[in-house]
Amino acid sequence: MKKDWDTLEVLKHARHDWLNKIQLIKGNLSLNKVDRVKDIIEEIIVEARQESNLTNLNLPQFASSLLTCNWDQHSFQLDYEVTKTLNIHHLDDQLLANWTSKLFETLDACIEKFQENHLSVSIQADEKETRFFFDFSGILTDKSSFLRFLEEPVGSTMKIEVSAVSEEEVSFEIFTIPSQRV
Repeated sequence: MKKDWDTLEVLKHARHDWLNKIQLIKGNLSLNKVDRVKDIIEEIIVEARQESNLTNLNLPQFASSLLTCNWDQHSFQLDYEVTKTLNIHHLDDQLLANWTSKLFETLDACIEKFQENHLSVSIQADEKETRFFFDFSGILTDKSSFLRFLEEPVGSTMKIEVSAVSEEEVSFEIFTIPSQRV
């Protein structure tokens, strides 16, 4: 079940993340690893740009799901990338956020706990079509249940296509079907 984050909880987690990053910089500086410090700072800049791109998509509930995912008690780590960015007006944010929440729940139920399970999301958004590429790598314990979930319809304007399946990887794409072509 998706946790409802209040402002203080969000600030607490954000502060914790920033303190970890500062500690990492401080530790590398004390070891005189200036090149590593530069790399860490560059990683922080890239991450901040990605957060900005995500929050600028005009999908606040979906963005919130991705931004807070790693703060929840999931059995996987999430990363995301917005490769093409545009303010989206043709998607149902609530529908997408609810589906994403169900994806996270289903994934948690179908993977081996305490393993290196990883979910990557890549988003390409433009005026007419938006594509979400999902790549899971890790240990699936119930591949058939996970694939059944992916066969369920997302809504009348979105479609899922599974492109790769193995015991340790599932790749799929969700894309919008513009209303003119439905």
